[in-house]
Amino acid sequence: MSKLIFCGTPRFAVPTLEALVAAGHSVPLVVTQPDRPRGRGMELATSPVKESAIRLGIQVVQPSAIKNNSEFRAQLEALQPDAIIVVGYGRIIPQWMIDLPRLGNLNLHASLLPKYRGAAPIQWAIANGESVTGVTTMRIDAGLDTGDILLQRALPIAIDDTSETLAPKLAMVGAELMVETLRGLESGQVKTTPQDDSRATLAPILTKEDGRLDFSRTATELFNRMRGFRPWPGAFTTFRAKSMQVHRAEPLESASQLAPGAIDLDDGHLLVRCGQNTSLDLIEVQLDGKRRMVAQEFVNGYRPKPGERLGE
Repeated sequence: MSKLIFCGTPRFAVPTLEALVAAGHSVPLVVTQPDRPRGRGMELATSPVKESAIRLGIQVVQPSAIKNNSEFRAQLEALQPDAIIVVGYGRIIPQWMIDLPRLGNLNLHASLLPKYRGAAPIQWAIANGESVTGVTTMRIDAGLDTGDILLQRALPIAIDDTSETLAPKLAMVGAELMVETLRGLESGQVKTTPQDDSRATLAPILTKEDGRLDFSRTATELFNRMRGFRPWPGAFTTFRAKSMQVHRAEPLESASQLAPGAIDLDDGHLLVRCGQNTSLDLIEVQLDGKRRMVAQEFVNGYRPKPGERLGE
């Protein structure tokens, strides 16, 4: 069995850490991001990986910087790990760490590389309407998710999947794949495969603006973006100059001749015209400072006029 250092921060990384320990690997050290202030009280919150490491009785370090941190470097070098496992750690791995272990720095990435390189592969795969995604184990190099592929496993995206429901499924599959990858590297059965950079796509970090509903897109495109961008940045537009969150919606074909963004009322349904003869049926919405409400409540309370525009 291998001696491993584990670098990770989010909940997505926890199954991999726990699977490696359960498989009998030695994990003497976990590296995670410093505790961050969260919530209204801005109390310091620990990362899910730190919580898991404490439960497992593993030493945790939380350096604020790693590239030129001589104390941190000496600590890792003294352990002489066979591999460094990196899952959603949140920092660029410096060259000295890449060069340290004999098996390399092994990363679990939540896409079928080279598709969706970057910080938000799960969100963008759903937002772009993919029907299949997966997980990849790879050897980290100096680029952004450009290292040689070790193993991959595909997973279908259900029509009702959101980033919240898909991430845990990918995390469990990825945990098994990392255990399999280490076993294969130790036995010599797993070989590296260079990525085809010409097929690469990007999954950049999300911004608040990604959640703005652009009604020139088709209703299905908007629906997919809503699924991918849940819980953040969500989906929002404006109604009578006030911000309006759209919590639930369904895409529809439409024969309406209204312009994109125009409201169309149909038997209690709050429809908004989208691109290419489609409409989005707004099921649950929330105006800024108000509670969530279903469409009928919204129509009764605010009496939107047919043809009135959202997003203006």
